[in-house]
Amino acid sequence: MKEGERSPLLSLDPGGQEPPLASSCLGPAGGAQRTGLGGGRTPHLPLTSSCLQCLTFSSNFLFSLLSLLALAVGLWGLAVKGSLGSSWGGPLPTDPMLGLVLGGLAVSAVSLAGCLGALCESACLLRCFSGGLLAFLALEAVGGLLVAALWGPLRDGLELALRAAITHYQDDPDLRFLVDHVQLGLRCCGAASYRDWEQNLYFNCSSPGVQACSLPASCCLDPQEAGASVNDQCGFGALRLPEDAAQRVVHLGGCGAPLRRWLRTQARALGGFVLAVVLVQGAELLLAMQLLKALALRSGARPPAKQDWG
Repeated sequence: MKEGERSPLLSLDPGGQEPPLASSCLGPAGGAQRTGLGGGRTPHLPLTSSCLQCLTFSSNFLFSLLSLLALAVGLWGLAVKGSLGSSWGGPLPTDPMLGLVLGGLAVSAVSLAGCLGALCESACLLRCFSGGLLAFLALEAVGGLLVAALWGPLRDGLELALRAAITHYQDDPDLRFLVDHVQLGLRCCGAASYRDWEQNLYFNCSSPGVQACSLPASCCLDPQEAGASVNDQCGFGALRLPEDAAQRVVHLGGCGAPLRRWLRTQARALGGFVLAVVLVQGAELLLAMQLLKALALRSGARPPAKQDWG
C-alpha cells in the first residue's frame, strides 16, 4: 500500500483520523469514554458502579492470593509426604492436604473469575463468579444441615473415633499429629482412660518391640521435662506401673469427655466463623449482581457504531 493511502476497511472519525484500536480491559488514557468494536464509543461506568468495580476487584484479588497460598501449601505438603507422586493412576489419597489443595484450587478459580470479570468488565466472567459463589453457598448450607442433624451421633461417636485413632496411631503421620495435639491440649490420655493404648499393637505389653507397655510422649505430665525438646521416652513402661505410680508420670483420664466439653464451648465460635464466611460470600454475590446490572444498563445505552464501507 502506497504512502497516504488508507484501507477501505478502516473508518475515519469526524476529524479525519483513524479510530484507536479497541481494548477489552484497558481504555484510552485520559478519555471519558472507551473505544468499542467498530469505532463506537463505550461510556465509562458511573461513579457508584466504578466503586463497586474497584471493591469487587480488590476483594477478589485478596481472596485469590490467599487461596493460591493455600494451594501452594497443600501441594508442598503432598510433595513432602510423597502422596503427590504415589497417587497417579490410583485412587485418591485420604491425605488431608488433598482437601487443602482442592479447596484452594476451587476458591482461587472462582476468585480469579471475579477479579478478572471486574477488571475487564466481562459479564461472562462475572456470571461464572456468581455461579461459583452460589455453588459454595449451597454446599455450605447442605453441610450445615448435615452437621446440625447429626450433631448428637457425631458427639457420641467421638470416643469410638478416638479408639480407632489409637489403634492406627503409627499408620498415618497426620493421625498421629492429631492425636498427640488432642492429648497435649486437653491433658488427657486415651479415649476413656490411659489403658486404651493397650489396644495398639506396638504399645501392648505382649508386643516384642521396644515400645511394649509404653505410652506416647503426649500422655506424659511433662513431656519436655523442663527441656527444649520433647522426651519421646517419658512414657516408656507406664502401662507396666500400678495406677498410683503411673499417675505421677502420665495423665490417667481419657480424652472423650474433655473433647466433648471443648466442642460444646467452641460450637458458638465455629458458628460465628461460618456465619462470617457466608456473609462475606453474600456481599460478594450482591456486588457482582450490581456490577452486572450496571454493565447491562451501559450496554443498552451504548450508541450504535458508525460504519463506513466506502
